[in-house]
Amino acid sequence: QVQLVESGGGLVQPGGSLRLSCAASGRIFSINAMGWYRQAIGKQRELVAAITSGGSTNYQDSVKGRFTISRDNAKNTVYLQMNSLKPEDTAVYYCNAEVRGSIIARYLDYWGQGTQVTVSS
Repeated sequence: QVQLVESGGGLVQPGGSLRLSCAASGRIFSINAMGWYRQAIGKQRELVAAITSGGSTNYQDSVKGRFTISRDNAKNTVYLQMNSLKPEDTAVYYCNAEVRGSIIARYLDYWGQGTQVTVSS
């Protein structure tokens, strides 16, 4: 089994910054893509940013230039640096990873428990 543990959420004023971390542990042979999603109250979960094992990144248009996703493959950890935060960034942020437990296994999707980010004055 694989666990994803997120940290770094909290309350921040508009214009402020937060850094989210997500560490994967358990039966891990390799990790393909990792990403961050968010879900605001009354809205569907949406992709914020994703990064491949090779470092290629993809961002939602609304966060381009403000958020940066990165990963440390040696630590099985993905990060999301969020700058110039806006009230509309308020949501529960979820970590996602495509993990396989052995060389013959297929990749499976795993999710973290979510961390609340609130942007308010």
